[in-house]
Amino acid sequence: MNGKVIASLIVLMAVIAGGWMYYLQVYAFYETVAAETMGDVELVSVTSEMPEAILATDVTAIDADSSPIRFRACFVTPMSQALLTESYVLYDDPVPLTAPDWFECFDAQSIGDALADGTALAFTGEENIAYGVDRVVAIFEDGRGYIWHQLNNCGRKAYDGSPLGPECPPRDASESN
Repeated sequence: MNGKVIASLIVLMAVIAGGWMYYLQVYAFYETVAAETMGDVELVSVTSEMPEAILATDVTAIDADSSPIRFRACFVTPMSQALLTESYVLYDDPVPLTAPDWFECFDAQSIGDALADGTALAFTGEENIAYGVDRVVAIFEDGRGYIWHQLNNCGRKAYDGSPLGPECPPRDASESN
C-alpha cells in the first residue's frame, strides 16, 4: 500500500475515535432528571445539621451514572439570601464544575464569578451524597439557584491515592448513600 493511503486511514480513524470520545463525554451518559425523581432542593440546617427542603420552582437537572460528580441542576427560589444564611450551613470553597454546553441554564464560569464577588452564596446541600462527594447549592441575590456535586477533602484523598486519615468515614458505610 501507498504511504499516503495508510496515513489517511490513520488520520480518519483518529478523527472518528476523537468524535466518538467527544460524544461519549458530552452527550451519551447524561440524562435529564425529572423534578419528581430528583426530590426537593435541600440545604443543611444550622440547627439540626440535617438536610431540609427549601422552596424551589422551575427545577431542571441532569445526571449520569458514570460519575458521582456529573449532577447539575438549576432552579428558582423566593427565599432571600439573608434568610438562607441565618438558617443553613454555608459551603467552604465551592468550585462549580462545568456542564455540557447543551445544558444551557448552568454556566459554571458565571456562577464562580458570582460566588467570588459575593452576589451568590454557596450552601451545603448534603455531605457525602456519594463517598467523598458533597452536593453544593449556590443561590444568587435574585433567587436563581444552581446545584452541583463536588469532591470534598475525603473524596480528593480517596481518588488521588492519599491516606484517608481518621477524619474520613469508612468507605463501606458511606457507599450505601
